[in-house]
Amino acid sequence: MSLSEEVDSATGVTAGTVDRHATTETFESTAPATGAVVGVFPVHDATAVGETVARARAAAGQWAALGFDGRKQRLAAYRGYLARRMHELADLVHRENGKPHADAILEITLAVDHLAWAAGHARKTLGPRRVAAGMLAANHAAYLEYQPMGVVGVIGPWNYPVFTPMGSIAYALAAGNAVVFKPSEFTPAVGAWLAAAWRAAVPDAADAFQVVTGFGETGAALCRVPVDKLAFTGSAATGRKVMAACAETLTPVLMELGGKDAMIVDDDADVVAAADAAVWGAMSNGGQTCIGIERVYATAPVYDRFVAEVTAQVQRLRPGSDDAATYGPMTMPSQIDVVRRHVSDAAGAGARVVTGGPDTSPGERYVAPTVLLDVPESSAAVREETFGPTLTITKVRDAEEALERANDTTYGLAGAVFSKSRDRAMDLARRMRSGMTSVNSVLTFASVPALPFGGVGDSGFGRIHGEDGLKEFTRSKAITRQRVPLPVNLMSFGRPAGAADALARVMGMVHGRHR
Repeated sequence: MSLSEEVDSATGVTAGTVDRHATTETFESTAPATGAVVGVFPVHDATAVGETVARARAAAGQWAALGFDGRKQRLAAYRGYLARRMHELADLVHRENGKPHADAILEITLAVDHLAWAAGHARKTLGPRRVAAGMLAANHAAYLEYQPMGVVGVIGPWNYPVFTPMGSIAYALAAGNAVVFKPSEFTPAVGAWLAAAWRAAVPDAADAFQVVTGFGETGAALCRVPVDKLAFTGSAATGRKVMAACAETLTPVLMELGGKDAMIVDDDADVVAAADAAVWGAMSNGGQTCIGIERVYATAPVYDRFVAEVTAQVQRLRPGSDDAATYGPMTMPSQIDVVRRHVSDAAGAGARVVTGGPDTSPGERYVAPTVLLDVPESSAAVREETFGPTLTITKVRDAEEALERANDTTYGLAGAVFSKSRDRAMDLARRMRSGMTSVNSVLTFASVPALPFGGVGDSGFGRIHGEDGLKEFTRSKAITRQRVPLPVNLMSFGRPAGAADALARVMGMVHGRHR
């Protein structure tokens, strides 16, 4: 079956596309902008998930046996397939997620670039190597290699339904694992499309990448099957539930959770550039970005100019579903209530609403771009992840106070620093409590395949992307091989009585001189 037969460009994906089981329960995926049905999908139960993982496990050995070159060749075929059909996939992302077509193109481009990097660097990063054996094992050769884990389960989000899960899928496949992907129930058509594209591009390893669809129960089943590792992207609250389910089978997890990312605007910052970056970081994708900017701390000398520039730029934004719209609807309906609660709470606590506000929604599924000033640090708009097109701006004495406030959060995913002083900016970036920081830009680290992606604290642990991302989906394997026997075998009950004392004297002479 061709991809065009499996994924209809007009109506989306039918249940038969991803269902090879006796599952009869289905659910609809609808377009957030119009409510139109994008596709109908099976609700895979525990039995269906188990069967899918079993097929993946059977395929994993063959996929690993292809070696780095064989996998690189097939991942290149997949990458080429995605690149040739980029507009088709972007149209589907636009319909099912709601983001503008141009933003969907950007997302897919990033995913394709990461696919290329992962496949091209897997051998160098993971291939067998010889390491120094050290003094005690000088008669041995020591080897290190990174072996695939087997089957990796990936539970992906709805806000970036291509780029974010591909950060796990591409690196897990390049490392030699099979993958079972459970997309969000809000974007199952995109997940099914990615799997159908894989089958079309890589027919001789079709079961190395499969998709199951459904709700939380389907994800829980993927945790409990078990797989050999589970990569999850979502909220901290859901991440804790996923970890609890995986703990039942001691399945290791990778957690890419939420953020409350801050930007520091220092005295010498380019205010216009900083404002442009803040507005993009806060409002693009309707603010539904885990690494988006939600808080800005601007120093007193630039605060007024920064607020004026941000206000002017935000007033030019227009949410909608047409080609001229700046950003699209909220993909998950319940998130609208979260945004309104945060804005209302801030306004009730004395914050000034510069643009937007809780009662200025331009449509049922749209949220107006909102800028808040003088928001108390105890407010939900500062403490909790809003995940909507809002931005708080706070005046601070200097960059040190800005850093202190930026770090005063349970999250620690990403952030940004704007300053013309390279040394000052780099110092602030290093001391920001986050897994990633951009200097004089926002979100740039996500577009660099060689850099690891992940956070600390409530933002999770583990890393995707880069060498760390490849190693994340492997088991390190240590091997020693005796080259020649020693006259005295210290690891034997037959060693001479004075051997240990002699060893102690040698160690004292070699290491005891250092204080």
